[in-house]
Amino acid sequence: MNDITATIESADEYLTFALGEEEYGVEILKVQEIRGYDTVTRLPDAPEYIKGVINLRGTIVPVIDMRLKFRLAKAEYNALTVMIVLNVADRVVGMVVDSVSDVVRLESEQIRPVPEIGATIDRQFITGIGTHGERMLILLEIAKLMTSAEMGLVAHANAA
Repeated sequence: MNDITATIESADEYLTFALGEEEYGVEILKVQEIRGYDTVTRLPDAPEYIKGVINLRGTIVPVIDMRLKFRLAKAEYNALTVMIVLNVADRVVGMVVDSVSDVVRLESEQIRPVPEIGATIDRQFITGIGTHGERMLILLEIAKLMTSAEMGLVAHANAA
C-alpha cells in the first residue's frame, strides 16, 4: 500500500449536523443531498419518529425526525430545519435535523471509542466520538440505524 492510499484510508469525511446542543456526524459518502424541510405525507399507525414520506423526483422517501428517534425534546421546525437525504443499503431515506454545520475530515486518531456508560444509552448506532478542534462529534453508524429492525425501513439483509 502506498502512502497516498494509507492517508486516504486513515481519514474519513463526515457531514456534521446539530440536534439540540449536540453535534453529530454521518459519513459523507452516505449523503445524497441536503434540502430544506418540506411537508410530508403522514402514514397511519407509523411510529412518532417516522414523520411520513415525500416524493423526491419520483422516489417515495420515508422521513425520520432524528430528535424524536433519539428521544430529545421535540423541536419546532423553522427556516434552519433541514432534511439530509441518505442513500443507505440501496434505499433512499430522509432524516430531519435542526441544522447542518459542515463537512469535517477526521483522522483515525481523532476518533475515540464510545465510553462505557452502562445501559443508559443505546451505543449500537454510534461508531465513536470525533474530536475536531474544540468540537466533539457523535459519529453515527447510519446504515446500522436505518437497517435496524425497529426502523423497518430497509431490509436487514441489504445492510451496507
